[in-house]
Amino acid sequence: MGLKVYAYKNCGTCRKALKWLDERKRAYTQIPIRERPPTKTELRRMLGYLDGDIKKLFNTSGGDYKALNLKDKLPKMSRVEAIDLLSGNGNLVKRPFALSGESGTVGFKEDVWQDLFL
Repeated sequence: MGLKVYAYKNCGTCRKALKWLDERKRAYTQIPIRERPPTKTELRRMLGYLDGDIKKLFNTSGGDYKALNLKDKLPKMSRVEAIDLLSGNGNLVKRPFALSGESGTVGFKEDVWQDLFL
């Protein structure tokens, strides 16, 4: 599996990450995160790369996160409930959400991406 990057076109961090990949001529498939959120399987895989911390999958600064009062609800949710919620609402997923055959990460930190994707 090649590198998949779930991104939102109006997200500055996503644009920065994609530009970084382009400058390094790293092939990837860009997927619009709002229209096509990561699948439950992809979310579970990513969770494994994030040491099982479900909160790291959430865009905690986003409007949907705040509107749904997830700061209070998330600690009481089961992992299944949280993954169901994320797979149905791409606005809730931390972005960019980058997944390859052997690794993955959320957000953009150049040193992390260097280690994982180049």
